[in-house]
Amino acid sequence: MRTKHVNVLIALAAVMLFSFSCFCISRMTQTSNQLINCRNHILEFKEKMLRLKNKTERNRQELIKALSKVNYEMTQRKNMSVNLVEKKMNTLGNNETASNTFEILRFFFPHLRKVGRIYPDVIIGKEKTGVSFALGISTVNRGNQSYLKQALNSVVSRMTPSEEKDSVVIVSVADRNEDYLKSVVDMITKRFKRQLRSGSLEIISIPAFFYPNILHVQQSTEDSGKSESWRIKQVLDFCFLMLYAQPKAMYYLQLEDDIIAKKMYFTKITDFVHNITSKNWFYIEFSILGFIGKLFKSEDLTDFVRFFLMFYKDKPIDLLLGDIFQVKMCNPGETPEKCAERNKQIRIRYKPSLFQHVGIQSSFPGREQYSKDIYY
Repeated sequence: MRTKHVNVLIALAAVMLFSFSCFCISRMTQTSNQLINCRNHILEFKEKMLRLKNKTERNRQELIKALSKVNYEMTQRKNMSVNLVEKKMNTLGNNETASNTFEILRFFFPHLRKVGRIYPDVIIGKEKTGVSFALGISTVNRGNQSYLKQALNSVVSRMTPSEEKDSVVIVSVADRNEDYLKSVVDMITKRFKRQLRSGSLEIISIPAFFYPNILHVQQSTEDSGKSESWRIKQVLDFCFLMLYAQPKAMYYLQLEDDIIAKKMYFTKITDFVHNITSKNWFYIEFSILGFIGKLFKSEDLTDFVRFFLMFYKDKPIDLLLGDIFQVKMCNPGETPEKCAERNKQIRIRYKPSLFQHVGIQSSFPGREQYSKDIYY
């Protein structure tokens, strides 16, 4: 009987030991699976951390590049600001010939006789000289509208490299608003950086002391006075730009800041000028509108400016251009028919026009204009 009890106890112990073994094996398997899952989670976490690290490194590199670019642009703008402040009336050095072109202004404006040196208030560019063509663009603030970028893009992008090398485009900021001057400088230094560096593009600003007192007085009167003041100032703006451009090139082409140029316009101009048989032409019209697209010999610019300054209070500059022809080219006692015939020979019109007026907002505040060149 005792042996039977012993056998039962042994059997029970064996069952319990087997059950415990099964339980241990089950727990070990479960723990092993948990460890495997844990290891997988750790590996997945490490992989995510590695990706995050790589992304962070890329972001860091991009941030470094962005900061470098910002620092470069800030340095450029700082240097540009220095130019705007410091490069005043001291840019020519030994080249006094160009400075002397402004001396005729003292004859017409007594207030300039007290001024030391008459020259642009700001010059940004290489002050290029010795080229065939200078192209002048006068610009003023038109409020919320601006056509200058479009005009400049069509003018400079439609030159061949050799044409660009043999020319200089001068943008004259004829506005006392310093914010507008800075906006023009920022736009050109960003959009036309290569042309500035090569010397084929320049920016100047007209000094405020250049304008006579009559202009400052009329600007504060009623609308009719403001309109007259605007017209007078426009004549003076063109005269200053012409005098600056005169020593730079053989020919001077007058443009405006709200035009577009045709493709290959520059090639057509140079070919036309070089193929003219007569050397006695007065000026060439590459657009019939206003003062746009008028080409002059630089050696004649001083005479044109003198005439414009004699009558700058009386008429717009495009009408004065017709008057100077009558004065210089029509002989006393000559019949109108003969004078008109000579007009066709020396005031040459190129067709079709190479420049179109696209601006709607006039440079006169609040005025709109829709004039188009029908021969474009």
